[in-house]
Amino acid sequence: MKHKLTLGFSPCPNDTFIFDALVNGRIELGNIELEIVMADVEELNRMAIAGKLDITKISYNAYSQVHHKYQLLNAGSALGNNCGPLLIAKKMLSSEELKTARIAIPGKNTTANFLMSFAYPNAVNKKELLFSEVENAVLNDEVDAGVIIHENRFTYQEKGLVRIADLGEVWEQKAGFPIPLGGIAIHRRLKPTLRKQFDQLLRESVQFAFDNPEASKDYVKCHAQEMDESVMRAHIGLYVNNYSLDLGEKGKLAIRKMYEVGQGFGMPRVEDSVFV
Repeated sequence: MKHKLTLGFSPCPNDTFIFDALVNGRIELGNIELEIVMADVEELNRMAIAGKLDITKISYNAYSQVHHKYQLLNAGSALGNNCGPLLIAKKMLSSEELKTARIAIPGKNTTANFLMSFAYPNAVNKKELLFSEVENAVLNDEVDAGVIIHENRFTYQEKGLVRIADLGEVWEQKAGFPIPLGGIAIHRRLKPTLRKQFDQLLRESVQFAFDNPEASKDYVKCHAQEMDESVMRAHIGLYVNNYSLDLGEKGKLAIRKMYEVGQGFGMPRVEDSVFV
């Protein structure tokens, strides 16, 4: 019996890199057929909150709202050290100035927004924008500062912008754990055996990508649009690591720590049975 599943992920290089083998026939899927939905991570977050997708990339912040509908896979995560979002502006702003500053965020459900709140709980004047629009909003004075993610980490300085804070670094120093950015969630309506089967397939896809880094190049490039190839490689190198193969106990502890801390920032309480 074939299982037709919807799979959502972003066009960002880290996602296309890890999913390439899975969606382009480089590994055998057995009784699974996939329908691919590609969207910005905040759009995927909203679809997950609505329960629309069988499997999806999701911000760990957003997952706290859907833990009763979805479980987290052990494979496919963006989690690690020195890979968090950055708070940038045209000039340095003090913590006092940030209390009233207009700050662009890449979506209220993103982990970037949670990390901003964690670092600067009094900075509440936020404006939601698509992640790729944040830099220009700062440059055009539509906002005073912005939280950047993805490839913008590598380009903001070229545009004359300055870093106020590395929000991931603040998390690592205060919480003492790696930064849990985003993971892959699978709907609980699917049978547990199917959830575990897909988790294993995704692990194989990530391993294939590591073993054959050139294989995914065209797929990554065609979705990265005009991104410079060196930025593309740096993007993958920053967000894809051993935690992407398997969260392991340390990765799971980091995620649990985030949900423990998050309750002080309005996150729902997350139950323990969140991992496949």
